[in-house]
Amino acid sequence: MKVVSFNIQYGFGLDGVCDLERIADVVRDADIVGFQEVTRNLPKNGFLDMPARLMELLPDFHQAFGPGADVDFRPANAGAGHVGRLQFGNMVLSRYPILSLRNLLLPRSRTYGELNLQRAALEALIDAPEGPIRVYSTHLDHRDPDERIGQIVYLKDRATLYGVEGGGVTGGCEFGFPDLPHTDDYLILGDFNMMPETPEYVAMAGRVDPYYGRTPRATMPVDVLAFLGGRQTGDYSWEEPGRPEVRQYLDYIFASATLTSRLKRGWTDMDCIASDHKPVWLELG
Repeated sequence: MKVVSFNIQYGFGLDGVCDLERIADVVRDADIVGFQEVTRNLPKNGFLDMPARLMELLPDFHQAFGPGADVDFRPANAGAGHVGRLQFGNMVLSRYPILSLRNLLLPRSRTYGELNLQRAALEALIDAPEGPIRVYSTHLDHRDPDERIGQIVYLKDRATLYGVEGGGVTGGCEFGFPDLPHTDDYLILGDFNMMPETPEYVAMAGRVDPYYGRTPRATMPVDVLAFLGGRQTGDYSWEEPGRPEVRQYLDYIFASATLTSRLKRGWTDMDCIASDHKPVWLELG
């Protein structure tokens, strides 16, 4: 099973062209996809409804969109006939049925004169052939390490306490629906806006990753998240448009320790120009 995390930058590539067809081609061979920086009614990309268009381009996938920010930011020259709200968030796409969804709003603080969007993590319970799995597509704050740490703590609590809290619904039998499965297997993927070996990374992974450049062992403690993705292969996941020498690790895929025996490989598609971020891939056996 192939999983990919991809910040698609409102549809714009390194060449400055907004091209969702190109983005769809990048992930077409995946089984599960997490997109970040997905918008509706953003002036920058011509008020494009990105979730709807991606649904048209990838009809073989079950799809879900979770906006964190949803605001009335109509242009000043928009007439009364202009409809639609500006939305910014994440998507999950899956070849397998998505049994339930939760859009988790991450903690944030108010800013003055500096943009700070409501960030979110879209949780999808997926009925995969090897058994149910939870996937979280997220995008953390870009400004403040302390805010990122608060968001990481909240997100990890939701992932690890899932068996206690339940997902989108429990006790559905009251309305004649079967109870949804509760699984310990999960992947947290997305744009974390953090570098390896920073306090945010340690807060997320529980340690400075000792497995840089090689596959993690299956003997990791159960309370530690296994890391695969851009850093595991030594590749970068983000580059500054027009300046490919400016690169950073920003995008990751974290896996629950229950999945360690199924981790096969992780890699970054460094040839991709469909965004300023690079797709980070993970393969599970």
